[in-house]
Amino acid sequence: MTETDIERDVDEAQTAALELAKRSDEERKAALHEIADAIEARTDEILAENETDVAEGERLLEDGEYTQALVDRLKLSESKIESIAAMVRSVAEQADPLGKTLSARELDEDLELYKVAVPIGVVGTVFESRPDALVQIAALGLKSGNAVILKGGSEALHSNRILFEIIEEAAADAGVPDGWAQHIEAREDVDALLEMDDAIDLLMPRGSSEFVSYIQDNTSIPVLGHTEGICHVYVDDEADLSMAEDIAFDAKVQYPAVCNAVETLLVHEAVAEDFLPAIADRYETAGVEMRGDEATREIVDVEAATDADWDTEYGDLIVSIRVVDSLEAAIDHVTSHGSKHTESIVTEDADRASAFMRSLDSASVFHNASTRFADGYRFGLGAEVGISTGKIHARGPVGLEGLTTYKYHLEGDGQLVATYAGEDAAPFIHEEFEGEWSPGRLSDE
Repeated sequence: MTETDIERDVDEAQTAALELAKRSDEERKAALHEIADAIEARTDEILAENETDVAEGERLLEDGEYTQALVDRLKLSESKIESIAAMVRSVAEQADPLGKTLSARELDEDLELYKVAVPIGVVGTVFESRPDALVQIAALGLKSGNAVILKGGSEALHSNRILFEIIEEAAADAGVPDGWAQHIEAREDVDALLEMDDAIDLLMPRGSSEFVSYIQDNTSIPVLGHTEGICHVYVDDEADLSMAEDIAFDAKVQYPAVCNAVETLLVHEAVAEDFLPAIADRYETAGVEMRGDEATREIVDVEAATDADWDTEYGDLIVSIRVVDSLEAAIDHVTSHGSKHTESIVTEDADRASAFMRSLDSASVFHNASTRFADGYRFGLGAEVGISTGKIHARGPVGLEGLTTYKYHLEGDGQLVATYAGEDAAPFIHEEFEGEWSPGRLSDE
């Protein structure tokens, strides 16, 4: 694709975004149901294209170029496609994020200011090997009234192509404006996008910290970064050890290839001799490779952890284990080595839980729950475009609200600024009130 082609596609996305922002929630909802139905109806086509990607992925796995975790993320099945369609319908049924009055303030009699939720505009996304990510991002973009530029990984090329084709055709049949979703494939196209700060309103990269840093360093477009998930579970000395065992197992084994899987298990020294043999047996049975510090290795037979292990997102059946002597030591470890993604404490002591949760700067912090709950669908957001580990605009799983901004609507009755200036200036009221903005609200009263 040439630079002219990219510019044309982004121009089309800009035009479509303005049109899409005016569409009713009923129209956007109907289009999403059309997309879900079309995905299910063309399951066989999707699986055939996905099989091509998986076969190539397995070949590269044998050559040592891909990891097993990456290949696992690539694979689709009939049940997975059913889940993808269910996700799209879930997004469709979410409350409309647009047009909500976020605040209302009376400046003076018959002069009312409303803060109203609106779409961001054109959102560029670059994401990893999971084909369902393309559908998630497209669905959330459509529901929130945003145009989306979609760039998936080359490892999922055939899967992404067929899914995009289905989405584009179904949306067009439902009357969605052409150009609202654009699919780009070449890596060099990403560099072209980075220069389009006058046309693209937000970039959302999903990948390694190096890749996200590259995006941030090479564009003036706002970037909502989703980097590694170096997540921790801390087993406190006041933990229910049976619960802690289940949580530590679920957080690592239930699906190890995702960013909210636990990578480091921290265990208080007072319970380590009771807890570590039990969890090690379960990990070993599940094929988990364990790497521990010296105190851990005095209790269970595991590989020695290196300094690099504490800073590594494995995305695989590997876990690092450290024994700590206090809650404060656990907090210090997470602060030093975490990626501000998701952490969990297992304890029956509410004060300790509060201290852990309030001391950490991560986007999600849990008490007595698996880190795997850090997910847009599980949070009730319908889906997510990614998990933001930054602090500006949106944090944690980014769903519909994270794809909106706001603007101000002022409803008046001929007021002039001159009335409120000079020696005889009229005073402002500046009082908040409960009310929803609607065009011509004052003239309707």
